[in-house]
Amino acid sequence: MSGFADVLVPPNEEGTRAIVLRWCKEVGDTVLKDEPLVELETDKVTVEIPSPADGTLIEVLKEVNAEVTPDEVLARLSLGGQPTAARESSGAPPLSPAVRRLLREHSLTPADINGTGRDGRITAEDVTRHVAGGEARAAPAATPASTPLTAPLTAPAAPGQVSPPIGTRIPHTAIRRRVAEHMARSLIEAPHVTTLFEADLTRVLAHRARHAADYASRGARLTLTAYFIRACVDALRLHREVNATFHADALELHPDVNIGVGTALGRTGLIVPVIHRAQGLNLLGVAQRLGALVEAARTGKLSPEEVRGGTFTISNHGVGGSLLAAPIVINQPQVAILGVGKVERRVCAVEVDGAEAIGVRAMCYLTLTIDHRALDAFQANAFLNSVVATLEQWPIDE
Repeated sequence: MSGFADVLVPPNEEGTRAIVLRWCKEVGDTVLKDEPLVELETDKVTVEIPSPADGTLIEVLKEVNAEVTPDEVLARLSLGGQPTAARESSGAPPLSPAVRRLLREHSLTPADINGTGRDGRITAEDVTRHVAGGEARAAPAATPASTPLTAPLTAPAAPGQVSPPIGTRIPHTAIRRRVAEHMARSLIEAPHVTTLFEADLTRVLAHRARHAADYASRGARLTLTAYFIRACVDALRLHREVNATFHADALELHPDVNIGVGTALGRTGLIVPVIHRAQGLNLLGVAQRLGALVEAARTGKLSPEEVRGGTFTISNHGVGGSLLAAPIVINQPQVAILGVGKVERRVCAVEVDGAEAIGVRAMCYLTLTIDHRALDAFQANAFLNSVVATLEQWPIDE
């Protein structure tokens, strides 16, 4: 076979911008079909662009940091038979830069990992799954991370980050630009109103203490965020107007509950992976899906589909020690966002055998920030009442 092939920027239904983050090959290198050729950083995720065919990279049209749009030509290949022979002689599928980085970080070799990708190719998920299973050798000590500029919501800052020198100008990443534009537009378009409730998580913590080991044996880390997601699912099915999008002429009620979880990526920015159709998941299913999404966010392997289509968002800012944050900016085009503060033990007035008493309870503040065009205070309060009731009445033995 002879001829040429163009390497194109993939279509993006949301029309978001992208920049060339890294070329995995240089001009003159032979490439195999589906081998990673270039990485693009979109406004939401990093996307790996594979080679469309076997061939030789003869021209790079977009250099690193260049902004690109869907269907634009990134590079050109000369097609030929040499790469196919290289594939057959090598005996092993190529590794992506992300996989090579993870292998180095955990002192692993490709032989340690069972690849589940195409033709047995090792994926980033294969490496993280191997490490999570406790089979990896000890990784070298990382440089202590500095305090991130934004408090972590789910994922911590990347290991080895150090504070930049004073006076340094740090160019914005595509994710940071997108967050800035998105937050500013939300505040301009939607009148934000926040309501504040308090929740007693004593029964939730008792349930987690009793069942965490069992969940872990089934591949699920039982975090408090999983409980908040499940409580919100029940409340959103009861108060459907909170699971909605505001339009000038109508309020669109969504049939599925797609809950996004705000996840900080250190200094890079903020991303919101989405648990789609959460109404069909029990607590175990939520915990499993949440764990997979958080791991993908940490390793930069979220797919575009995993950050699209959210109908409601949870910001668990309490993970970073925050008691209260208000208003939390609404993730447009949604109409509400739940804020979860730090859980702390407080002295409270409680009822014991029908009489008042003083007790110690695990408490946290919950906020619901609403788009006042779409919702009013009584709807926000009714929603939070439902969330609190679910959390405070959690069945410990189930």
